[in-house]
Amino acid sequence: MDAWTGHEVPTLPTTAPPLRLYDSARRSVQPSAPTSPATMYVCGITPYDATHLGHAATMITFDLVQRAWRDAGLEVRYVQNVTDIDDPLLERANRDGEDWIVLAMRETALFREDMEALRIIPPAHYVGAVESIPAIAAHVRELLADGAAYTLDDGTGDVYFAVSAAPSFGYESNLSRDEMRTLSAERGGDPDRAGKRDPLDPLLWRGARDGEPAWDGGDLGPGRPGWHIECATIALGLLGDTIDIQGGGNDLLYPHHECSAAHAERLTGASPFARHYVHAGMIGLDGEKMSKSKGNLVFVSRQRADGIDPMAVRLGLLSGHYRADREWTDDVRKAGEQRLARWRTAAAAPAGPSGEGLLAAVREALADDLDSPAALALVDAWAEAALAGAGDDPAAPALMRRTVDARLGIRL
Repeated sequence: MDAWTGHEVPTLPTTAPPLRLYDSARRSVQPSAPTSPATMYVCGITPYDATHLGHAATMITFDLVQRAWRDAGLEVRYVQNVTDIDDPLLERANRDGEDWIVLAMRETALFREDMEALRIIPPAHYVGAVESIPAIAAHVRELLADGAAYTLDDGTGDVYFAVSAAPSFGYESNLSRDEMRTLSAERGGDPDRAGKRDPLDPLLWRGARDGEPAWDGGDLGPGRPGWHIECATIALGLLGDTIDIQGGGNDLLYPHHECSAAHAERLTGASPFARHYVHAGMIGLDGEKMSKSKGNLVFVSRQRADGIDPMAVRLGLLSGHYRADREWTDDVRKAGEQRLARWRTAAAAPAGPSGEGLLAAVREALADDLDSPAALALVDAWAEAALAGAGDDPAAPALMRRTVDARLGIRL
């Protein structure tokens, strides 16, 4: 599957300091010190609706990570998936009387357009679940042979992973069993299904059902993959046994990231699966998390169609810290538009305060767990000084433009 078209990222003088990031498993900010290439896997969309601002905020978060690593002189190997077969996609297609393949292709294409408009650096590999099914089925068979999985004894052909085969299960999310059971029921799991050895056991392979698409699973029989094994398989195949970052929204911490890490660790024997588990906060509207189920989505494509500059949208999302759950409001949007206009005017000034000083300060802010609000405040202060005629560095406006482009992804 093809990703979107990228853009040229300016090269900045000297190099950035090492990145420090909050790790959900250790519940603290820890140094990120990858060797080159730095490896990152970020969970992508299930393409049954257009890109909303929650998706955009998550992708911007990991775009900042990639920009920080590149600025530190690292090669980056970044992989993102597309869950182009799953229950929500089939349910939406059935509801609308649409072919699920056409729906997935259309929404994936729109997602690419939105990512390009927001100037997200594309992943090196953009991989669909459907194209990965042979490798996924092979991993499920391997887990069965290893005794880490079992077939439900009800004739469905459904295969489950035994969490008892993962002694460290729960280390990533730090949740109690009761909390995990509650979230499993809310987020696509089936803890109350009869016949499972443990309510927390996640689905690896769903046997074929009438009216549903299915693929050859070899000894598994026809069916389709579970959600968590999809990401484990894609990441292992393209990034290796241990990766630097597994990332996504904080609603993926459990069960998705906990389970996919458990699958990967059992398959390889390497632990932890990721050196950093990084999770972005949710974007809310009118006091509630923005989600398809609530019907309170603000779509990137709608903002674009309304003539809102994607750079203003990006600035609005960057104005809050990536780990914070935060609101999208008209005031946030307007502040992003005003900031963009002010920065563009300042970038056209004949001179300004030290560009090297601004670059160093922005780098340090972003090295501190991607503190984008602090970085924006630094650029605001530089812009106000330049507009007031302070500073006599004629090269500063050009370096300011390159700094906000390379590190914040903002085109002025």
